[in-house]
Amino acid sequence: MGQKLLAAVVILLLGALAYVTLFEDGLGKAPDVTVTTLDGEKVALGKPGKPVLVNFWATTCPGCIAEMPHLAEMKKRLGDRFELVAIAMTYDPIEQVNNYRKAHPWPFKWAHDPDGSLAQAFGGVNLTPTSFLIAPNGNIVYRKVGEVDFQLVEQKIQQMSPELQ
Repeated sequence: MGQKLLAAVVILLLGALAYVTLFEDGLGKAPDVTVTTLDGEKVALGKPGKPVLVNFWATTCPGCIAEMPHLAEMKKRLGDRFELVAIAMTYDPIEQVNNYRKAHPWPFKWAHDPDGSLAQAFGGVNLTPTSFLIAPNGNIVYRKVGEVDFQLVEQKIQQMSPELQ
């Protein structure tokens, strides 16, 4: 009788895990905010219509600087299948951000969080790099403090935008 009960509990737990994995909102909803890029472009994150990778970074963060060329390579490979928005933290002086951007014209959107409201909207981001992948419907499907798992993120982007192959 004990083994049957244990098997039933295991099956119940596996079913609950499968349900949560397949039908729940994953890591929650993206905040309903609009980012204004350093070029004056507006990017809505609450329901973007296509995948968006939001990367909080700083010019003084070695991990951030190390992953920037890899982010650029992924953006070049996947092109318009997704947007990439690199948001410099509030403590990063805008002049320093602009100088880095001019020295490294990577193919993504650059933004600055002058008052910390964007970092706060994403749950109080304090550490960099921190990245969020937002699905077209506004669900956060990937969150990482530290350098991006490029293979996983690229796979998720391809799954969310098969029509753009």
